[in-house]
Amino acid sequence: MNAHRTRIKICGITRMQDALDAVRLGADAVGLVFYPPSPRNVDLIRAREIAGAVPPFVTVVGLFVNECPQRIAEVLATVPLNLLQFHGDETQAQCLAAGRPYVKAARMRPDLDLVEYARTFPTAQGLVLDAFVDSFGGSGKTFDWSLIPPSIPLPVVLSGGLTGDNVAEAIRRVRPWAVDCSSGVEVAKGIKDAAKIAQFISRVRDGEA
Repeated sequence: MNAHRTRIKICGITRMQDALDAVRLGADAVGLVFYPPSPRNVDLIRAREIAGAVPPFVTVVGLFVNECPQRIAEVLATVPLNLLQFHGDETQAQCLAAGRPYVKAARMRPDLDLVEYARTFPTAQGLVLDAFVDSFGGSGKTFDWSLIPPSIPLPVVLSGGLTGDNVAEAIRRVRPWAVDCSSGVEVAKGIKDAAKIAQFISRVRDGEA
């Protein structure tokens, strides 16, 4: 039996009910996307309403991609975020400038030295491992999990194409600290499905067994 309880983040929340469903069903974190090209981008008013409705001890995460400091400051002044997730080409200095705990995404490809990449972000709370695609943000695609080295100096958040069908296997193989899912629990972009969230979380627990 794996003693570690895998943390679960449901990302790309655009509706209040989806956030409440995710929390009710057992998610540890919900993600709000502040990246205008994304179909899951949320405006500040809606984001504030969603974040304000999340009960205590659930992490509200804000996702940014190569955003300017002024815009990040504007979001943080309006939306009560607990953790920032940087998905672009940000440096450690840029991540730190926001003044909040953060995780950094790594876009996985065969030539990426993940251990060295992690060492360039020693202040990060963890690394979000996602598939490499030409566009930024969540890819919705899986990557070759064998690319993940056995020892990374930061907690691993596994992302990229996770669904109720593959997350148990992913957890057995990778043993990540957490998993991050968006499109895998949707009926349309930005529209979550409570039944899919419930199945996903159930399969996460299966993977820990």
